Amino acid sequence: MPTGLVALLDDISVIAKAAAASIDDVGAAAAKAGTKAAGVVIDDAAVTPSYVTEFTPDRELPIIWQIAKGSLKNKLLFLLPGALALSEFLPWAITPLLMLGGLFLCYEGAEKVIEKLGGAKHGETLGDQITDMAQFEQERISGAVRTDFILSAEIMAIALAEVASEPLLSRGLILAMVGIIITIAVYGVVALIVKMDDIGLHLVEKRSTRVEKRIGTLLLHAMPRLLVVLSVVGTLAMLWVGGGIILHGSHELGLHGPSETAHTVEHAVEQASGALGGLLGWLSYATLSAVIGLVLGAVVAFLLHKLPALLGRGHA
Repeated sequence: MPTGLVALLDDISVIAKAAAASIDDVGAAAAKAGTKAAGVVIDDAAVTPSYVTEFTPDRELPIIWQIAKGSLKNKLLFLLPGALALSEFLPWAITPLLMLGGLFLCYEGAEKVIEKLGGAKHGETLGDQITDMAQFEQERISGAVRTDFILSAEIMAIALAEVASEPLLSRGLILAMVGIIITIAVYGVVALIVKMDDIGLHLVEKRSTRVEKRIGTLLLHAMPRLLVVLSVVGTLAMLWVGGGIILHGSHELGLHGPSETAHTVEHAVEQASGALGGLLGWLSYATLSAVIGLVLGAVVAFLLHKLPALLGRGHA
């Protein structure tokens, strides 16, 4: 009897160790997959603060919370089952769909660049008079959740491509972990960003120490600059990630030239840069990816906005 109990405990110990190792593997794979999606995450964090403009400070955090809940629903209820079904039954479709998502990111980034250079704006106009604030709030939340769906789909697709060889259960756990962690990280950062000026104002106005007032003044002055930096970084991230996805996907589909050329430049910069070779090599590859993303995105923007008008004029 004792021998049987010892054997049972030993079996339980082995199972527990295997489960712990499996959890560690899932965590490591989730971290790797999340890192690959970093560019889209940056864009998500850069885009979301714009959806809480024109609201009173007391409504900012509730709106962010509603968007965050919508984001979790997007990832866990819709995208996760779809991604698992796709990887199980149509694994060959992952790369083309990922490239389509990358092309969308290129288009979004190129549109922002075109707008900055004086082109026509093709988005929401904030100058319209608001007659029903509750309806306006719901429209903003719905718009943010729709935008999040596209970005979340790209995040989940990138993560799925990294773990496509894992067993189905591990894939599901990894994608769920990536979705939850990224949502918490993105909307936690967004909440801090949109409340930064309120925190600064509170430190300046209350009877606080000189150091606290300096910190508050710094936060107030930093807020508009931070939003500009986030906008620029978000645009660059879209172009870099989108272009990189196109390069990698084209290589997977048999078109090796563009990807091999970019990697050749990367390795040449690495070898010529000494101690900074790794950083500068990666930066060169990211720059080439962004340039490719900008060119492809500009072509898509032209086709979507100019070509129908030209075809209609020619027909007339």
